[in-house]
Order: sequence, then structure tokens, then C-alpha cells
Amino acid sequence: MSGKILIGILATLAVAGCGERVEAPASPGLGAPAQASAPASTHEFQASITAGDFAEMVQTLASDEFEGRAPGSPGEELTVEYIRAQMQRIGLQPGNGDSYFQDVPMVETTAEPGTRLRLSGNGRQVELAFGSDMVIGTRSGKTQVAVDGSPMVFVGYGVDAPERGWNDYAGQDWTGKTVVMFVNDPGFHAGDDTLFDGRKMTYYGRWTYKFEEAARKGAAAALIVHDDAGASYGWDVVRNSWSGAQYDLPASDDPDPRLPVQGWFTADAARQLFADAGLDLDEAYRIAGKPGFRPIPLNATLSVDLASTITHKTSRNVVGVLPGASHADEAALYMAHWDHLGRHEGEGDQIYNGAVDNATGVAGILEIAEAFAHQAQRPARSVVFLAVTLEESGLLGSQYYVAHPTFPLGKISGVINLDAMSVAGRSRDMVVTGIGSSELEDILAPIVAEQGRRLVGEASVQSGFYFRSDHFNFAKAGVPALYAKGGNDLVEGGAKAGKAASMEYASRYHRPSDEIHDGWRYDGIVEDLDALYRIGQRLAESGTWPNWYEGNPFKAARDAQHAERH
Repeated sequence: MSGKILIGILATLAVAGCGERVEAPASPGLGAPAQASAPASTHEFQASITAGDFAEMVQTLASDEFEGRAPGSPGEELTVEYIRAQMQRIGLQPGNGDSYFQDVPMVETTAEPGTRLRLSGNGRQVELAFGSDMVIGTRSGKTQVAVDGSPMVFVGYGVDAPERGWNDYAGQDWTGKTVVMFVNDPGFHAGDDTLFDGRKMTYYGRWTYKFEEAARKGAAAALIVHDDAGASYGWDVVRNSWSGAQYDLPASDDPDPRLPVQGWFTADAARQLFADAGLDLDEAYRIAGKPGFRPIPLNATLSVDLASTITHKTSRNVVGVLPGASHADEAALYMAHWDHLGRHEGEGDQIYNGAVDNATGVAGILEIAEAFAHQAQRPARSVVFLAVTLEESGLLGSQYYVAHPTFPLGKISGVINLDAMSVAGRSRDMVVTGIGSSELEDILAPIVAEQGRRLVGEASVQSGFYFRSDHFNFAKAGVPALYAKGGNDLVEGGAKAGKAASMEYASRYHRPSDEIHDGWRYDGIVEDLDALYRIGQRLAESGTWPNWYEGNPFKAARDAQHAERH
């Protein structure tokens, strides 16, 4: 789970999920696929969602034989062949032309750790060291990138949100400049619920958005000032996540522009830079959180010579489809990521099995596919089942699929993402990550109510978990996407038991101990899968086209898709 939710606890651990990586021994490199075949099984699968079928698939995917499902390893080949074989057994058709596979090209970039960032101005010259003071990189795919004497400008939170009447970039040409900005949203540090969504992180608060927006503005470089509270994790996570190999898609597969240089620097380094410009950092937070903020020159320049090692590699998504009976050109889409952290050298258990994260999600979409395939009547619309790679490296498999969809995005009625399902047992609630986002919640709410449950949001709203799992790539493209899972208020033991279960999983998260164990409860999983199956039924059979709620930044893209369809 690259952005998985530990149901609102231990935010630092959760950072590793949702597209950000925590420090771990290096996985085997991505390379040419090895030949492998899925292991045989004598298990007799049922024509409905059952605990036994689910457990069988998780047991296989999370077995030591699959070696932690690292992309590019023998474990990848076993994994994708197993998923393909299950799709064929269920009766799904190849989802990418005549193939179940979609190749995902990758660029691996490793910045030279001896890089120094040079800041000059106000009579001072300062060198920031890689790792201790800053971490930077390039997404350009170039082995050498140089920025020389780029003027540095403070742009507050680096947000341009027309629907909120907010533009931190107003009134300047940004070509060749270095923008310096804070993480999170204007309302976060101000403690003002009237600004954006207060402490709840919006799309504009994510560091990924901030770099993308700086690139759209034409900046030469961008630096984010780190703070533990705003990022929801410490500097060690930034350092560990951004040093070493970084994975990306080729620029040709990314619709967004890219910065030549981007990265983070520490609050201490930022405080000195701001002080040299006559601006107190604490005062800068206050100013940046006020409507009408305007960019502030820092009277300094940035220079850097960035050398990187570039390697090109490949992994694979797996796609199956149940063709619709009458509107086969339209689709509902289920997704889960199959990859995990692989096998690493060291003492003790070396295999990061990834049972919860995310063998549960893959088994979940296959169980839902089984239920669809055995319906009395095939749904009107097609139903796509997508198992993506490289989630743990930045949501890259799903990003590639969105750039190369097997159905036009405007013809996808909605996306349902299964990522790190709850194994704690039945609950009185169901957590919708990023609740209040789209009309998919209006469809799910009565389904859950029939189960005697209610929808709730995640606890750590300031952490922006909605933007940290694979559904987010669909959301950015305008397609309403739901990320829901079992809740915290357990039928047996209530909220106290739910918190204990979350803490127990936190101790296993992104560790070799993320394996099936005797404490797993499958009754809650079956109930969750039933609810997620039924919302897919509504999407596939009703002819509805859910949209984002008013004020959501992705609504404009969905509106454009509606207009195109009509």
C-alpha cells in the first residue's frame, strides 16, 4: 500500500503508502520478464464471494514462493501469470486488445548524492548538502541538468485554484525562476476552517500538485519547505523517500509538464534563506495563509549541477474485462495494485510478503469479478478489472493506464479501488477515504445502510490519504473514484478493538511480517466485498454517470467528459 491508510493512525508509516516510499533495502531491479507459470491449485472456487476463495488467493499471492511480488523479479512473473490465470478461469476476456497484459515502461533516475545546492544573495553564499539539508532530483530523464543563477521567489503554498479565488502565482512571469513554497494548504497552519478545507488536506496541499503547478508555470526549479506537521511525516521520511533510485514514466506518457529540478529543503535551511531576505519564517506562514497573498522575492539565486544515472526498465499491468450486454463501450472499473517490496538481503525473514498490502485488494477484485461473471444476467455495461504495478514506486502503473486506457476515460462511469483491506472483522461503519468527494458516495451510502452500517471519513484528514493510492490518477483525469474499506467501530469490541487492530497492522506494515496470521477475520471482508460489488452493479446496470461534488477540483474535467459524450 503506497498510500494506504492505517485507518488514520501512525501517519509517518502511512506515508510509505500512497505513492511515497519509506526506507527499505533495495528491491531487485526491473528488467526483461523471466518466464514463469502460475502455480497449480486444487482449490475448488465458488460462484460467489466467499471467505474460502478469498483466503486461497491471498495465501497464494502472499506466499514465500512469490517473493514479495517485486516488479521485475521472478515474483512479478508468478504474480501476473497467476492473476491472468484467475481472470481466465473466471471467464474474463483479455482487457488490452487480445492480451491480459499492458507493458509499463519505466525510467529509473538516481541523483548523485554528492550534489550541492548553491544559494547566493544578500552578501552570503550557502551550500546545502544532499540528505542533511535538502534532497533534489529531476524528472527530465536527463543525466545532466544545470540551473545557474535562478532568481528565488517565495510563492506561499504554490496554489492556483480559480474555483477558490486563490492564486499564489499571480502577476509574474515564472520562466527561469525558482519557486519556494510550503507544503499542505493555506488553512492548515492558519487553523482557519474558512480557508480551503481547514485542516483537511485538499489536492492543492499535496507536494505532487505543487511541483506540477510550478512546472505548468514554467519555473526552472521548485523547493518545498519541509515541516513535520504540514507533511504529516518527519524529515527522515523525505530523505529516505527521495534519495536513491526514483521511478517515473517516460515523459511521453505523462500529460503534465516536468520541472528540470525539484525537491525539499529543511525548515532550518529555509529559515536562514528567509532571514537573509529580511523575512521571518513564522511570519511567512502567517502571510501565506491570508487571502490576497502575493509572491515575495527572496533576493537570492539558486545554482546546481545535477548528475543522475538513468536506466530504462519495464513492468506489467494485468487487465481483464467482462463485456457488457448492451453498452459494452461503457464501463465500470475495479482496481488494485499487485506489487509489493520484494525480497531483500539481510538476517531473518527476507521476504516482504505484502498480505494485507495488497494481496487482499487483488483477491478482492477477483472475487468481485467471480460474482459478476456468475450473475443471472450480464450487466449492460462492461466491467473492467485492473491489477496495476508500481504503486509502491509512485502510483505509476495506474498513471500509465490512465495515459493509455483500454476504455476512453469519459466512458468509465466510476472507479472502485481496493487497497489494503481491513482484516479486523465486521464493523458498524465503512471508511470512505476523502469522504465528500463524489456522487459515488450517494450510491454507496444506501448499500451500506442495508448492511446496518454507515459511511465515515478517515481520521487523519490532514494527511491527504485520498491522493496517495492508485485511484487518484483517475481522479486527476476527471473520473470519479472511490476508495472505501472496513471501518474502525468493530461489531466485536467497538472503536477500542478497531484501534488495537490498526495498531497491530501498523507493526507489520511494509515489513516481512505482513503475512496471513490467525487473527484475520474474514466475515468483515466478505461484507465489504459485497458492498463494493453492489456499487459496481449500480454503475454497470443503471446508466448513471456520477460526477464530483460542487467545488471539487476534478469536476471541470468530468464536466468536459459529459459534454464530449453528448
